Order: sequence, then C-alpha cells, then structure tokens
Amino acid sequence: MGDDLKILIVNNDPTIRETLRDLLEPRGFHVRTAGDGIEALRCFDQAALDLVFTGLHMPRMGGMELLNRLKQRYPEVFVVLLTGNGTTELALKETSQAAFDYVLKPLDQKGLFALIDRVAEHKRFWKKSIYPHEDRRRTYRFENIIGKAPQMLDIFHRIQDVASADIPVLVTGESGTGKELVASAIHYTSTRKGGPYIKLNCASLPDGLIESELFGHEKGSFTTAVAQKKGRFELANGGTLFLDEIGEMPFQMQAKLLRVLDDGNFERVGGTKTLHSDVRIICATNKDIYQVVKERRIREDLFYRINAASIHLPPLRERGDDILLLTNYFVYVYAQKNNKNIKGLSKESYEIFMSYGWPGNVRELSNVVEQAVVFSKGSEITPDRLPEYMKKDFQPKKFVLHLYSRSLPLAESTLIRKVLDETNWNLKQAAKELEIARGTLYSKIKKYNIKRTSP
Repeated sequence: MGDDLKILIVNNDPTIRETLRDLLEPRGFHVRTAGDGIEALRCFDQAALDLVFTGLHMPRMGGMELLNRLKQRYPEVFVVLLTGNGTTELALKETSQAAFDYVLKPLDQKGLFALIDRVAEHKRFWKKSIYPHEDRRRTYRFENIIGKAPQMLDIFHRIQDVASADIPVLVTGESGTGKELVASAIHYTSTRKGGPYIKLNCASLPDGLIESELFGHEKGSFTTAVAQKKGRFELANGGTLFLDEIGEMPFQMQAKLLRVLDDGNFERVGGTKTLHSDVRIICATNKDIYQVVKERRIREDLFYRINAASIHLPPLRERGDDILLLTNYFVYVYAQKNNKNIKGLSKESYEIFMSYGWPGNVRELSNVVEQAVVFSKGSEITPDRLPEYMKKDFQPKKFVLHLYSRSLPLAESTLIRKVLDETNWNLKQAAKELEIARGTLYSKIKKYNIKRTSP
C-alpha cells in the first residue's frame, strides 16, 4: 500500500510522466502529473502533496527553480530530482544542498520503491506524536521533534531503539539543539513512561548543594536543613532521571554517582540508612565529551557507564530545510498565542533566515520568531522585525536576467515576465516586488503583449 502518500511527477516528457504513474498507482499511491514547474505549483494550490519527482530541464520553469520555490513555500515536501547520467554531478551537488535525493534515468524500479519507502517511513515518524500523553506534551516547549533532514530520521530511529532498551543514554549537541526534548521523548516512549520524569541541571547548582539535590538530606544534617528532603534519585524511582550538563558535575561527586548507577544504592546527606532506587539515567552535554574526559573533568569509568548508548543532535545550520520547517511551526504557534494573523516570512526575511548561521540553534530560532510575531503588524514577518545582528552580514542574492541584447524594452519585458511567473501571476504580489503600482503593471503587460502561457 502507498501509506496515503500523495506524489507529483513533474516532467516535460509525457512518456516519463505516464511510466511513473503506471508504476506507482497500482501500489496505492495517489499520483498527479505536471509538465513544468509552473503547472506543478498550481497543483499545490489545489491539494496537499507529500513527494515530488521533478526533471531538471523544462520550459517556463525548470526543476531547480521549482525546488527553490518549494523549499520556501512548502518545506515539508520531499523533492527528488530525475536526472540522466550526464547531469549526475549537478544533481549530487544540488541534492546535498536542498533536494531529498535523486533518481537516474532510465529508472530502476527497485531503487525507486526503496526511496519512496524511506519517504513514507519519514512521514510516519513525523506525523506520529512522540509524546502519547497530551497532558504531558503540554508541559514542553515543543510539541514534537520536528524535522525532515535525513539525520533527523536517524535520530527518530535511535530514540525508538534506546527507549526500549532501558540503558543509560548520553545525548550530545550544541546548546539549543533540543537535548532535553530527546531525553523526554526517550522516557515517554519507554516502558517507564508511567513513572516519574525528573530533571536536574548540574551546572545550575553550587558544589555544596548538588549532593543534597541528588540524594536528599536528613533534618539537621547542615545549617539550613530544617526538614528531611528527598533527592532526585529517590523522586525518580521507577522512572527516568535526566542529568543535564553532566560535564559540569563536580569531580568529587562523580564517584558517588557511579556507585548509584552500579547498584542503585545511596544514603541521604547526614543519614545512615541505605536506600535503593530503580532509575534509568539520561545525561546530556553541550561539550566535546571526549575532550572533557581527556582533561579528566569527567571520570573515565563514569563516562563509559553513562554512555551505554549515545545520540548526537546536529546543529540547526546543518539541517537545511528544517530551518524553514521549524520557522513555519513557530510562526503558527506564536501567532495563535498572540492572536495574530501572520502566515510566514516575507521573501527577504526568508533569505535572511536561510543564510544566517543560528549559533543558538532551535532555541534561538524560536525566540527570534516569537519576538518577530509579537511586533509584526501585517501578515508576513518582514526584515525590520528581525534582530539587527541577523541582518548585519546578510547580502541579498543577485537577481540575474538572461538577455539576448541590450535592448531596454527587452530587459523590462523579460523582468516583468519573470516576476509574474515567479508569483504565479499574482498581480498584486508582482507589482509589489516590481515596486510599481498595479495599474502601471497592467499597462506594461498590455504594452509588451505579455500573456500567461496555458499549462
């Protein structure tokens, strides 16, 4: 069956279109076809689509321009390039930057269906809520781990694998990449999901308090201990304990932590009774963990104990179209929260977002979008609502017109036709981008006899 995948085949060769349709429809896929990029975009105006197979060289709008347009308008869509052997190098180059994959002609059916299976699997992961309990899901900043970059699919698999194993897990990655989100996802998809999920940031406490926070204390064990207190290990019994920034844990505490991980036994500070806790531990760090071990800031035996399985989160700058995917999600969330009618980014804001390095990763992206939504007045987030540091080094892409002479009328008519095609003949938007009145645009369309080509 086709997992309800809706597929669009874009190619100026009707034989290729029909060959692919004949292959896919008997397998249960919903298939539509288009002769070029402009017709393909009109298909998206009519129905939601999941996967696009597109050729590169087509009249009016080719495959690469279509790919770029889809990246901006529909970042959740998977795009696969159809290419002959002569263009493989180009296809590989562009695939690494934007497309999901490429397929060589003549088509290999086995490889084609394996690729579609990958897309279908990714869609299943993506659509499935990683948190099955709605009440718990509300307590987290993000409802889901959002992403369609290939490395994110690997992470989804990894989460499922380690969740069922009940072993210690080490989550690594830069600040803001979503390490806590992964830790909670592991807990809520594991056999311990009915138990407590307890968190502790090792970098947020003075050295003198972390032992009490981990193991608890008895009344009178130190000056401010006015009552007995249970520690995080005791509170997490039967569930999961998440230790964030494990690289900041004081060295002298690590031996005590190692003992608890070995046999589950501990004593409260100032106490003599040995307690036992059945806890699954998940640790996280934004440091180079191997360098931290090398510098002896983490005991080597503790490192091996907490690293029974590991998950590394890539920085946002390496996740390609996930930037816009997450942006659209946050725009929706914060527009709802603030009662704003904001649909997304303006064209220039999109270019700024895609060229920016995002050193603060997903957390920074979320904060930037929230601030922009709060202060935006129209239906789009424009550059004037973005932080100055994002725009400081931004250089707009050069706009290139391919002309056959230096004729001024030719240049003007070519520019108008290009903008009209890019805006799908939305005259209001085209006039805005050309920075002329709509009436002036009407006059120039008539003057140069510019006509919309039928699909």
